[in-house]
Amino acid sequence: MKKVIIIVLLFVGLMGCNGKTPGLPNLNGKTALIIIAPQNFRDEEYRIPLTLLEKAGVKITVASSELGEAHGMLKKEKVKPDILLKDAKADEYDAVIFVGGLGAMKYFQDSDAQRIAKEAVEKNKLLAAICLAPAILANADLLKGKKATVYESEAETLKAKSALYENKTVVKDGLIITANGPEAAGEFAEAIVNALAQRAK
Repeated sequence: MKKVIIIVLLFVGLMGCNGKTPGLPNLNGKTALIIIAPQNFRDEEYRIPLTLLEKAGVKITVASSELGEAHGMLKKEKVKPDILLKDAKADEYDAVIFVGGLGAMKYFQDSDAQRIAKEAVEKNKLLAAICLAPAILANADLLKGKKATVYESEAETLKAKSALYENKTVVKDGLIITANGPEAAGEFAEAIVNALAQRAK
């Protein structure tokens, strides 16, 4: 029992008085829009970036095509979106993040999803997508001549849209960050936080 108490106290001490994780940049005042499908978004691709961004001080807004409770593929995450996708405007955020999972296929040809992605690029915002979601960016013609990655089943989609496909976990090209699946969620989250921190300097 003593060991458990000591570990907890050490953890609290490391977290510091402000609850921030050591080494994380201070991104207070920054905002991010996380876009999920109403069903079958990938749980860890949502939760891991959300948690890291919030720990860094980023204010998160969650958007989906429906306002009802959204459910993750692994049945772990149940999320009540803040706004409808059709009402979201990229200009109001510092970063726009598309979460993957099978549900992301719903947005492959979705006009609102593509509009938001295009607005992010036009307004010089950070744009990120993981797993299947980079195909949304490719279909919006935003990856032409850009280095990018995606879940292997959609690699040909990126190539067909003239992206410079790289078989890597996470790829950053300018203000666009892509990742290839749930196992890359941690690295993806760190890349987003670091990119926001660089822009804040």
